[in-house]
Formats: sequence, structure tokens, C-alpha cells
Amino acid sequence: LILIGGFVQLLAGFLVFRKYDHLGGAAFLTFSALWSHLVTIGAGNSEGFTAGSIAFLVLNAFLIILASSFNVVLLCMTLAMELLTICFLLFTLENLPLPFEIVMLSIFGIICFYGATASLANSMFGKDLMMMGPPLFTAESSKKDTEDPPPCICPKSHCTSGLRTIADLLNTGAVCGVPTDTVYALAASCKHPQAIEKVYRIKDRPQEKPICIFISNLDQLRAAAPPISPLLWEFMENVYPGGIGCIIKKGEWLKKLGVGAGYSRVGTQDSIMIRVPDLTVLVHLIDMTGPLAITSANPSGEVDSTHHDMVISRLGHKLEGVLCDGESDEVVASTVVNCTKIDESGITIVREGCIPAGKVIQIFESVKNR
Repeated sequence: LILIGGFVQLLAGFLVFRKYDHLGGAAFLTFSALWSHLVTIGAGNSEGFTAGSIAFLVLNAFLIILASSFNVVLLCMTLAMELLTICFLLFTLENLPLPFEIVMLSIFGIICFYGATASLANSMFGKDLMMMGPPLFTAESSKKDTEDPPPCICPKSHCTSGLRTIADLLNTGAVCGVPTDTVYALAASCKHPQAIEKVYRIKDRPQEKPICIFISNLDQLRAAAPPISPLLWEFMENVYPGGIGCIIKKGEWLKKLGVGAGYSRVGTQDSIMIRVPDLTVLVHLIDMTGPLAITSANPSGEVDSTHHDMVISRLGHKLEGVLCDGESDEVVASTVVNCTKIDESGITIVREGCIPAGKVIQIFESVKNR
């Protein structure tokens, strides 16, 4: 039984250390050492056990001090172990009162049972169902240790309230960082040309470089009724949604799409790149705001942002908000295809991104042959 007790304490200490609770791990490992030391009683080495127990009393005293800064249950357990070790010492001196032994073993058993049950229940349900008690004292953290607040509003993408917050900001003319199905991007509502102008200033983007738009689905484009040939429709149906953007001819039909006042600030004078992202959270956001002017969320000439932390650290002080969605699905931006002359001379790869150029050509040839 003594060996089993020592093994259980050793296992508990190892598991607690794995969770980076070094105090709890040290306590359990120390207790396992004491349990294993009890084997010396069976070997008749009472003198060695007495010396070891005295050493444990000193060591456990430090654990008591540390436990007082964690919770009441851990403190009570270390105190009980201290008294239990005194029982072992009295036992070796053959001067242990039986009532005292029974009381101490009972108290120790109750504390261990409650602590184990509370830890298991609280871990399983993720809340404090059984109280562990507050620490007796806490060290005050300095102002340097406190985390600085983010420079802009940073809601989580999995929360409806977070999505609504970013949508409200965009609808009032703000510029926000958003996740896409490739890398993170800067977004501005196409209804607010001043917001699109702000995008250029935020990332120092040359004015001659056009900004594309994102829509939530191809049905939106059909409703706007652009003069698109059957071949182009078929090609877009095969690449949307996804990491391929198609450059098509610009026209007044964009206003029916919901571009509005930002018409002159997206695309070029004659063409516009449109993409349907394959990311549910972004599609829902576009449904709330209408078409969004999109460009990668990085200062011009620098690498793309693949995590919301990169967007916040690099551009957060210039943005009104960042929709936090963790790691991006890709490490490079989308592939851009010029489809303005698709019926005459086919397509042209303007920029090869996350979708290889060979795959894009393969899709086009398959559509063309059909």
C-alpha cells in the first residue's frame, strides 16, 4: 500500500508539471518521496526514517508558505501533511496517541478527497462548481507586467457580436482588418470612398495600384446583370468561391451590385477584379455590409499578414478594428486572372498566388472544351 501511495503521488506530480503548475507538481513529488521513504519502516530502518521525516518537515514548511498564495485547499493539504509527518515521527518513537493518529488520517483523507473531486469537477465543466478557496495573500503585479490594451477594437470572429461590431464600423466608413480564405486583408465599404482613400494611406499603397472588391456569392453578380459572356460565367462558376480573383470589364452595373459612391475608387477606369471568398465568417460580414474594397493587410512591399496579431502589431494603430480569426488558411494572397478578353484570346495570369497558374489554366481549358 505504501508503494502504491508513493506511485500515485509521483504520477500526480508528473501530470501537474505537464500543466505547468510547478508548485502543485513540487508538492506531489515531495509527498511521493515521503511515501516512498515509509518503506524504510518495513525494513526496520527507523533511524533513517526519523532523519528523513525531519528533513521533510523542513521542506514541507516552504511548501506551506507557497501554497498560501494559491488556494485554501492546497494550503490545508500541505498543513495536514506536516501534521501527518509528525505522526510518523511519534510512531517511530513509539509515542503516537491512537486518537491523534485517527483524527489526522481522517482530516488528511477528507482534504485529499475534496481536493481531487473539486479539481476533477472544475476541469470537466470549465467553471468553479466546487470552491477551492482564495489565496491568503497575492503579490501585487507592477504596471509593467500588465498587458497594454490593443490599439483598436479587436473582437473574435466566432462571436456574432464581434462580427456585428466590425460590420457597424465598416458601415460608418471605418477601415478594418479582416480574415479571408487566403491572408488577412484591409477592408473598406464600397459605399464610402473616403474609407477606400484611407486604405491607400494606411499601407502606403501607390495610387496606380487598383483595389479589388469582394462579394458574398455569385448570385449577387447575376442580379447586377453585367454584360458577361457564357464562357466567362462558366469559368467564374468553377473558380468561385475560392482563392482566384477575376478581372472583368467595369460598368454601371457595379452600382446595382452595391458599389455606390466608391465606384471610381475601386479597380481601374475600365476593369475591376471581383472575388468570392471561401470563408464563412467573411461571407456573413459582406452580407451585412455589401461589397467590400479589399487589399492585403500589410504595408506595401512587405510580407502578407497571416495572423491577426500581425495585423494589430503592424497596422492596428491606424485601424478602427481587427476581426480576430487566428492563423490564416494560406501564407500567400490569391491568384489574379485577367478575363477581360476571355472570348477572344483566353485568360492571362496576372499574379500567381495560392492557386497554381497551371491549375487555373486547366480549369479554363476544361470549361472552354465543354
